[in-house]
Amino acid sequence: MKTFNALKYVVRSASYGVMFAVVLLLLVPQLRDGNLSPWQLFNKSELQSKPLSYAQAVRLAGPAVVNIYSEDIQTDSNYGRQPRRTTRLGSGVIMHEQGYILTNYHVVQSADLIVVVLQRGQELHAELIGYDEITDLAVLKVQASNLPVIPQSSTLQSQVGDVVLAIGNPLNLGQTVTQGIVSATGQSGLSTSYTQFLQMDAAINQGNSGGALINSNGKLVGINSRKFTQANPNLNIQGIFFAVPYELAHKIMLKIIENGRVVRGWLGVDARDNVSNFKGFIIDAVTSDSPAMRAGLQAGDVVYQINDIQLRNVKHGLDVVAETAPGTVLSFVVSRSGKQLTLPVTIVEIAK
Repeated sequence: MKTFNALKYVVRSASYGVMFAVVLLLLVPQLRDGNLSPWQLFNKSELQSKPLSYAQAVRLAGPAVVNIYSEDIQTDSNYGRQPRRTTRLGSGVIMHEQGYILTNYHVVQSADLIVVVLQRGQELHAELIGYDEITDLAVLKVQASNLPVIPQSSTLQSQVGDVVLAIGNPLNLGQTVTQGIVSATGQSGLSTSYTQFLQMDAAINQGNSGGALINSNGKLVGINSRKFTQANPNLNIQGIFFAVPYELAHKIMLKIIENGRVVRGWLGVDARDNVSNFKGFIIDAVTSDSPAMRAGLQAGDVVYQINDIQLRNVKHGLDVVAETAPGTVLSFVVSRSGKQLTLPVTIVEIAK
């Protein structure tokens, strides 16, 4: 009996040990790979987590961010004077392996010569394919092979609070990374202006314009544009910078590649959101000789549907119009004095 009890005690103890070992392997996977010794579990110095780093994100995106030097040659009317060369500094992002590069229009505006310098040191002459003044974007093209392309995701949705990194060449110091968060999300429609772009507090200085704004995974979030400016120079404004959201920047790039410019549809109304039921928008005024006036739209009309698209707000409605090819007829479903009307509106190109 004593032998049996002793054997029973040994088996029970061994069972407890096996159970403990199984639990330990489940809780600490490193033990399965032999990367961690059991006694290291009790060594606090070995348990310290690695410092938070965005180095991997920068390694993925950094090679696709280029330095841009645009040269403007100004001739002097005085006899004997040599032409004066003015060089502007900026950054750009390689978007496609065929050599298409996105940058800010103000970086290459009126440039007679555009030079792109890759991070590996290669210098390339760039051709200006086209530009869009409203979004301050321009598309360049270089002739080269094996170009690094920045990681992109068509489903990317930025949120307020997301960590972002701005990559560029500020003050010609070489590729530099600044870190911040998304302060406010931007718009993605063609009717937007820069004050409605992605807002962040990652610092942008001269030379950062046109560079990449990426997330912590190295995916492109936007194209760095500019810092907030105020008419009052006495205001000390900090931490307010803007970038063109990726979705909008990519849309603009494709239109420029296709047409050499961005063609926007125009309606010709002043409007506001319909706050009574949060659907559609209310027309406050109609521009003279505009598509809206010719179609019979009036101040006070509530527009809540265009073709089969249910409108969320005025921004949504104007984006639908802006992204419509000139000459297209859109059916506007409106409410006027309690009656529903359907008015055909022929969209024209926005005046420049």
